[in-house]
Amino acid sequence: MCGIVGYLGARDCTEVLMDGLEKLEYRGYDSAGIAVFENNEIKTVKTRGKLSQMKNKLETEGKPVGHCGIGHTRWATHGEPSDVNSHPHSNGRVTIVHNGIIENYAELKEFLTEQGYTFLSQTDSEAVACLLDYYYSERNPLHAITETLKELRGSYALGIIFKDFPERVYAARRGSPLIVGVGDGESFIASDIPAFLKYTKDYVLLDDDEIVRLDKDGAKFFDLHGLPVKKETQTAEWDVEQAQKCGFPHYMLKEIHEQPEVVQKTLDSLTSEGVPDFSEIGLTDEMLRGVGRVFITACGTAMYAGIVGKYAIEKVARVPVAVEIASEFRYMNPILNAEDLVIVVSQSGETADTKAALELAKSRGAKTLAVVNVKYSAIARLADMCVNTLAGPEIAVASTKAYSVQIVSLYLLAFRFAYARGAISESEMKRLTSLLEQTPQAISRVIERSDECQFAASQLINTETLFFIGRGFDYALSLEGSLKLKEISYIHSEAYAAGELKHGTISLIEQNTPVITIATQRHILEKTISNMEEVKARGAYIIAICRKGTMFAEGSVDLKLELDFGDLDDMLVPLPTVCALQLIAYYSSVLRGNDPDKPRNLAKSVTTE
Repeated sequence: MCGIVGYLGARDCTEVLMDGLEKLEYRGYDSAGIAVFENNEIKTVKTRGKLSQMKNKLETEGKPVGHCGIGHTRWATHGEPSDVNSHPHSNGRVTIVHNGIIENYAELKEFLTEQGYTFLSQTDSEAVACLLDYYYSERNPLHAITETLKELRGSYALGIIFKDFPERVYAARRGSPLIVGVGDGESFIASDIPAFLKYTKDYVLLDDDEIVRLDKDGAKFFDLHGLPVKKETQTAEWDVEQAQKCGFPHYMLKEIHEQPEVVQKTLDSLTSEGVPDFSEIGLTDEMLRGVGRVFITACGTAMYAGIVGKYAIEKVARVPVAVEIASEFRYMNPILNAEDLVIVVSQSGETADTKAALELAKSRGAKTLAVVNVKYSAIARLADMCVNTLAGPEIAVASTKAYSVQIVSLYLLAFRFAYARGAISESEMKRLTSLLEQTPQAISRVIERSDECQFAASQLINTETLFFIGRGFDYALSLEGSLKLKEISYIHSEAYAAGELKHGTISLIEQNTPVITIATQRHILEKTISNMEEVKARGAYIIAICRKGTMFAEGSVDLKLELDFGDLDDMLVPLPTVCALQLIAYYSSVLRGNDPDKPRNLAKSVTTE
């Protein structure tokens, strides 16, 4: 959540900052602003609302002209969305932008008020600007920053400019992502690579409690004591085209259509000679044989991917798996030991609660495995082992292709787990892997049914509440389908194990209440159909998503979407089926007049509790 950009170079700074902020819109925000040195004075423009409003304000008030500055998109935590609470914040000689939460801001604010500082906003961030000014002496910005950081509790990524140094940008981080872009005669700071990808693919990762100074000589790095630090420059694997819409009306639709390709890439990266291969990350058969229990912890969509992973691991490897919400796991004092494997799943690799759960697992001596889509992220670097999924940049806030590659990775882990522990033979492991290799084609066949998904969505646009039901893997998929729909269409939706609905919630079924029934698991199909007919008898409008050729009693289904899974094992059908659910959610959002890429109140990367 929130986005930071900073620039120093020969280009038009305002143009670079605004372009970078547009690339970070996916992170979620409710206000925006920039601060640019113009004729050695800092000119700040900021406003509540979207970047389109910011552009209007720049046209009205005049665009700052300069070559050094910082910019921000804010997702409100302390203080309502407003012009005055927007970033950048200034006090005295210092102007800052801030992502994260300063937990001790109230006591800092009290101390600074006693020192004569006044506060204009309701934010925790303004206290940082004042504290920097308080410690700023003898024209020594680095001293002010190191002393300030020692006082802060919480998480932060900071972009900082000092009035006395019109050709410098400083930045620091702890617990919130910040990356340094290294160009030819120019430098950048940003919350994520897409913000500067059109200018350079070279970057440096800023670690916790590190500081960077951008000046005409490039980027220089320091530790919390102000001592120089050597850093390695890396090159991004993404290109500009991957981070653009490429003719699609929305990023979300583009990312749904990219799933066959990214699933194949992830399969290729994690298999060798027809079987799963995790040897490059240090996950050996010997280690898997020694695992006692498995915990999967994550948030939101990543957690629902974990539930599919749980079902797969338990089905083929016969190892007990617990799936825990990361925000609960970190505080529940879990019983962990050296034989346990804790798998953390995160698209961004920066999710605050998931990172905290990982740190807890490591402190208890458990083995840790990260499944992330950003190999340079904090979680990727902190875990003992890391599976780097290859979804490429996912710009839409609602995750689609990242979910698919997460469950691909967990399927492959399940197969290797089962083989390592003697639960399946090598030939069975090859057979299952071969079936998984068929999923890109199955996904493509589902995407070709977009028109039918759009028609299904058209039946939902006037409803305000609906239900998903399913059993086994279908139930795991229902959870994700329901989340995707409510995230972007704003229709209230709940997912239930099909057999559970009658234990209370069936009382909410009224005439024409939509119930989306996922019925792909053949061994429990009759049970699912019975549950579907229970709600149909109470007036529900039934949309059934099923295998091609599935038969239902006459009149029991109002709309049927039959999907061609080929020879896929029931265990694997969530991969193509989820695409239908994503498309239904996408078209529901569009038909209701929403922006599916930027749903209200949501952020892509949740870096605060």
